[in-house]
Amino acid sequence: MKNLILAAMMILFATTANAQKDVTKFFGIPVDGTKAEMIQKLKAKGFTSLAYDNEVLEGEFNGEDVNIFIGTNNNRVYRLMIVDVNERNETDIRIRFNNLCYQFEHNDNYIFFTDDQSIPQDEDISYEMTVKDKRYEAVYYQNPVIDSAAMVNTMLEHLSSKYSIEQVATLTEEEQAKLQVDLAYDIISKKSVWFMIRERYGKYYISMFYDNEYNRSNGEDL
Repeated sequence: MKNLILAAMMILFATTANAQKDVTKFFGIPVDGTKAEMIQKLKAKGFTSLAYDNEVLEGEFNGEDVNIFIGTNNNRVYRLMIVDVNERNETDIRIRFNNLCYQFEHNDNYIFFTDDQSIPQDEDISYEMTVKDKRYEAVYYQNPVIDSAAMVNTMLEHLSSKYSIEQVATLTEEEQAKLQVDLAYDIISKKSVWFMIRERYGKYYISMFYDNEYNRSNGEDL
């Protein structure tokens, strides 16, 4: 096992670090690049700018009328927020939320770590959100692209940030096992897609987030 990891790391260090990262995709579009680039790519998919704000787009997604907001950090896109246009009552938002959970859990492009993220039928959503300040959200992760240049680059960055080739050669079996778990989690966690219920004047709607964690701020500008 140790020799295999060492050989893999040597290959990784020999691979170019300029390969594109394996990032979250929305409608097949990588959540990356500049805001202007993202707007043009979304328009190519049929979305259009709002009349009063050309940086917010509208269109249909997964059978719903939505608005799309683009979040950036240092002029690089790190998030797409997809917001329902139509608001719902408590019964209908439960159905909407639970249907999304079902769709994600039965989509082979996603993995998840919590078995049941749906809302129980007898739960008082209004009371839980208003009185207990409960946040209804569900989190999923897009599967990493295996055997791609992007995957190699991700592995390279993770390993080289923690170890040199010499250090890998001295790792124990237990340390190597932990390294593999950390590597897998690091890769998976960078491609999160999640959604939550929001409330406005007694009505509810869903906000969905496609996040590229590589571009998110980590306090480097502080």
